[in-house]
Amino acid sequence: MAEHNDLGKEGEDAACNYLITQGYTILHRNWHWRKLELDVIAQKEETLIIVEVKTRRNELFGTPEEAVDNVKIRHIVRATDAYLKKYAIDFPVRFDIISVTGSTPPFHITHLKDAFFPPLW
Repeated sequence: MAEHNDLGKEGEDAACNYLITQGYTILHRNWHWRKLELDVIAQKEETLIIVEVKTRRNELFGTPEEAVDNVKIRHIVRATDAYLKKYAIDFPVRFDIISVTGSTPPFHITHLKDAFFPPLW
């Protein structure tokens, strides 16, 4: 596996561990629908939280969350719609981004709740 893939997996592991310590339940990781993927699907109380995890070694080229552009948001929303239908979920949905920065653990983690809302096509 490429070095950047290893870092991404480590960042996603750190994000999930962080969520668990904050009282979230992890339902799925790397859930695929067609060619789209949801990084982490979690639940806290009666809310389904879709979490996009972005990991970077440093912020030389911007913060990790800045990589979540409008195209990525549309893909996340489409995959979430498929997830909700597949599992017949009728909970409110929140879209978060977890930004993970660093080369090795312990990473710096920033949790952006309600990071974006589904666009109105």
